[in-house]
Amino acid sequence: MQNQSKAYIFAILSVLCWSTVATAFKIALSELDYTSLLLFSNSFSVIVLLIILIFEKKLYLLKSQSFRQVSYSMLMGFLNPYLYYIILFKAYSLLPAQEALTLNYTWAIVVSLLSIPILKQKIRLSSFFALLVSFFGVAVITTKGNLLDLKFGNPEGVALALSSSLVWGLFWVLSIKDSRDGTIKLFMNFVFGLIFILIHNISISSLQLPSLKGIISASYVGLFEMGITFVFWLKALKYSETTAKISNLVFLSPFLSLFFISLVLKEEILISSFIGLSLIIIGVIVQNFTKNTTKKFSDS
Repeated sequence: MQNQSKAYIFAILSVLCWSTVATAFKIALSELDYTSLLLFSNSFSVIVLLIILIFEKKLYLLKSQSFRQVSYSMLMGFLNPYLYYIILFKAYSLLPAQEALTLNYTWAIVVSLLSIPILKQKIRLSSFFALLVSFFGVAVITTKGNLLDLKFGNPEGVALALSSSLVWGLFWVLSIKDSRDGTIKLFMNFVFGLIFILIHNISISSLQLPSLKGIISASYVGLFEMGITFVFWLKALKYSETTAKISNLVFLSPFLSLFFISLVLKEEILISSFIGLSLIIIGVIVQNFTKNTTKKFSDS
């Protein structure tokens, strides 16, 4: 099998897995509070990533890390999984799944904005226009299409969902500067994240024993949101001839997610959610196209 074919397979597997997690979040949150969900799902993801490291024979790489790299993992682990999922799970506990899902996809906008000061990347006028399109999509979702009224269904939930995108965007941009093996980085981040989550749960006395349904749903989140899916995506990037060939496949995920939300959770999918999400994705795709075009001209 050709490498590009392998890349597409791993990319499609990633998309399918990520498409189910919004539904899994809501099911899990019906059994657990958001801090307990994070504790159990992150614990499971650490186990999964450790098994993957053993299977890929990469455990020896853990010993070769410098103090600076370990310290960097501590910072990254604080951002993700600890801070990012604490905010995201709380948002999902307050908002309909479709609304939390679509607002969380603004992380792609945040990545573009943070790349300017942190990675010293330039942004074209067309990219600013694409960002405006995406922000308009956010307004459509948060107001449920009532743009003139500007009334938010749940302001706290909206603020948390958008804040989670800010944290994820910062994490994503900073992770680009870390040249270590992808699985090693993930494992170290989640180990430190688990420490922060344990401290958080103990400090607020929020440790609860989950039901069987809670354990299964938390394990599912740990496996398919935090664990193996990231490894699938890293392999897709490794085998793909160019990032552009698979990157836009990611944007199939939110639309498939809306299908699963409707099918499993029986949420009525609002037209404002679909339109707003479409605008966000259009803005991101246009922006990515602009970046790729600029790079081609600069490389020629």
